[in-house]
Amino acid sequence: MKKLKLVVGIGGASGAPYAKRLLEHLATRDDVEPAITFSVNGRQVWAHEVGTDPKSYGFPVYNHKDYSAPFASGSAGFRSMVVVPCSASGMARIAQGVSDDLLGRAAEVILKEQGRLLLCVRETPLSLVHLRAAVQAAEAGAIVMPAAPSFYSQPKDMDELLDTVVSRILDRIGLDNELMTRWGSEPSPLRAVRGEKE
Repeated sequence: MKKLKLVVGIGGASGAPYAKRLLEHLATRDDVEPAITFSVNGRQVWAHEVGTDPKSYGFPVYNHKDYSAPFASGSAGFRSMVVVPCSASGMARIAQGVSDDLLGRAAEVILKEQGRLLLCVRETPLSLVHLRAAVQAAEAGAIVMPAAPSFYSQPKDMDELLDTVVSRILDRIGLDNELMTRWGSEPSPLRAVRGEKE
């Protein structure tokens, strides 16, 4: 079975637990070949919000200036990348083609190779600068997906809440998953609230 080569970029916005949950799930799969890189601030946020060694998931972790990483070149065959969390400034740099670290270079490669780049933006509120950068990123071919959890699956704890975003990330990069209850897979909670019959 051919494995999906996936770059996981971890940016400097608050939201490292989303990346942690994604890596935990990827570690259970045999159909994906992840490689990890952090921005400088991403590494600091991970240390503060998660605290574990990111190498513990068994995937290669590349230094933010290691341009010898395979996904720094289109010839390596990586065609999918998720940046989670993605800071607003990181999104702006990607939208402008500024590759001043490995994360930015990897995003640039994915876009030039017409692959799938998913930016899980973690910022609020969004200024006009952010909105214009989001439009530019989308025009360049990226998918801008704010890390906005949903509640209709009635998550019971923090991990289940994080999974409502991680599940959508996996969907967008083409990896089937059952991390959350899908809308329509059970009786509608909205009808139950209104006292209606299915």
